[in-house]
Amino acid sequence: MSYIKVIQCKLCLKSSTAAISKKSVLLKIGKDTIPNQIARISTSPDWRNKSLTASIKVTSSAKKDKNAVQDTRDWKETPSLERHNNVGQYCMMLSKFRLTSLVVMTSMAGYALAPAPFELTTFAMCAVGTGLVSAAANSINQYHEVPFDAQMSRTKNRVLVKGLLEPTHAIGFAAATSATGLSLLYFGVNPLTAALGAGNLFLYTSVYTPMKRMSILNTWLGSVVGAIPPLMGWAGCTGSLDAGALVLGALLYSWQFPHFNALSWNLRPDYSRAGYRMMAVTDPALCRRVALRHTGVITGICLASTYLDVTNMWFALESLPLNIYFMYLAWDFYRKSDSASSRRLFRFSLLHLPALMLLMLVNKKYWSSSETHDQKEPSKTQDIGKLSEPKRISVLPRGPIVTAQEKDASPSC
Repeated sequence: MSYIKVIQCKLCLKSSTAAISKKSVLLKIGKDTIPNQIARISTSPDWRNKSLTASIKVTSSAKKDKNAVQDTRDWKETPSLERHNNVGQYCMMLSKFRLTSLVVMTSMAGYALAPAPFELTTFAMCAVGTGLVSAAANSINQYHEVPFDAQMSRTKNRVLVKGLLEPTHAIGFAAATSATGLSLLYFGVNPLTAALGAGNLFLYTSVYTPMKRMSILNTWLGSVVGAIPPLMGWAGCTGSLDAGALVLGALLYSWQFPHFNALSWNLRPDYSRAGYRMMAVTDPALCRRVALRHTGVITGICLASTYLDVTNMWFALESLPLNIYFMYLAWDFYRKSDSASSRRLFRFSLLHLPALMLLMLVNKKYWSSSETHDQKEPSKTQDIGKLSEPKRISVLPRGPIVTAQEKDASPSC
């Protein structure tokens, strides 16, 4: 075996001095050439410290381990102990916890805005049931999209993509949450709310999810899915759907477009790589136009809610600055169509919806169904009072009327 001894030396041409260090390194002559080994050492930052020999030892040991069998598989088993310790976190990731929280918030807003007495038990049942159904829908969605999520930077760390959970776990979780959630809605709230939840679960998992790779219409269908949770809250409180519920549903439907279009704008490479047919990918100009158009629709809905007896006039005035700024951000996104403008629009949309729901709750016109009935009754009384004298109808006992007729008839005889 041959070795070469390398000694560190310094040569200063300016001062005409030379120095030789006492430190030296023994190099083993192998396949690599001696000049290449010396060049690597001379350019190494570890030359002047004592860690050089340690780094050389680590390198030599790494070369020895090359003969060992290495695991080059892309998919590896997850230790069961790790899975059991993080089951709560994995379930939250399966349910898309932040998205589910937004769905529950809109459902709670629909319940609170309905003109009916507030019942805490029904309110809690409606919120929990809606959250469980949403969690089931998101779990099934991830089950179907594992090969496509693996191609996107935003979704490549999901639990099914990384193999932290198996597909059977996702299906079992979805079955348990959907059955529990729909049971709570049916027995704890009312059948109408449960029917809306079941229909929304079917739309999201069986229609919207496959349509994302088939047609650009998936965005419109996804907006319908997002508009149903406030209807569930309203139906959970009143047991029916009226004009107020339609106002809430239309508001959530239109809000989806500037929110999602701004989000998808910066994810175009990911969506294109995974094969999703989104507006931002297939028709960017339409994506910007639709976002701007629906911010104007939101402004109109907020003004119309006053005339539909959902809110008072103060809501129309207080929501106007929010909606105008929302329209300005959408116009800026439409005009510039860059990442910065789309990011500003998306971030403000996350603040816009809770602020709008809070303003609607504060300026709610009727707090119970009895108030609507009481306000309609005086109007009927006033209408009767406006009738002319001959048209009034008096209900009198039969006896006095007969006596009066007899008295009137006697003088004539």
